[in-house]
Amino acid sequence: MVFKLEDLKYDYNALEETIDEETMRIHHDRHHKTYVDNLNKAVNGTNLDKESLDDLEEILRNLDEIPENIKTAIINNGGGHYNHSLFWETMTPGGSKEPVGNLKKAIEKAFGSFEKFKEEFEAKGAGRFGSGWVNLVAKNGKVEIMTNPNQDSPVSSGYSLIIGNDVWEHAYYLRYQNKRADYLKAWWNVVNWDIAEERFNKAK
Repeated sequence: MVFKLEDLKYDYNALEETIDEETMRIHHDRHHKTYVDNLNKAVNGTNLDKESLDDLEEILRNLDEIPENIKTAIINNGGGHYNHSLFWETMTPGGSKEPVGNLKKAIEKAFGSFEKFKEEFEAKGAGRFGSGWVNLVAKNGKVEIMTNPNQDSPVSSGYSLIIGNDVWEHAYYLRYQNKRADYLKAWWNVVNWDIAEERFNKAK
């Protein structure tokens, strides 16, 4: 068995208003593929040779059990595969454009309002030094914003990932250049909150 790079469930140009087709192709077909290829090299011949995202999440949640000689490769490439897989899914066209259901209530309880949540999410994403992610995460029914360097995944710290935005420059540079804040603000246009709600309810 091997981990697989799944095809996007929508066209590369489906998010064109916010993320251009060329960026989507390079990001998915090259960057994400490299993480998957390197992850498979790292787990080859070990009992971590799996294929599903659920298996990968379990691996990332239990890094203490990973042999030291491949742990860094698992963190970097396993995290890269997991984070990106949820990233593409989060941007599936359609769905609600604002939080719904239980997640809406949790966001309003934690941040006061959706607008205040977005402001804090954007500020923390813009403030993430270098490369990494800004995430909405859940634990024990509560939500918070977490930033992670490189491809570190919040699941390795015991959280469930609800939505995550990639703030590596390759995610936005062709259109937004060095204006990460503009990309973060525009990204809300492509978030599918129905998918986020499903993840939050599963996390609970």
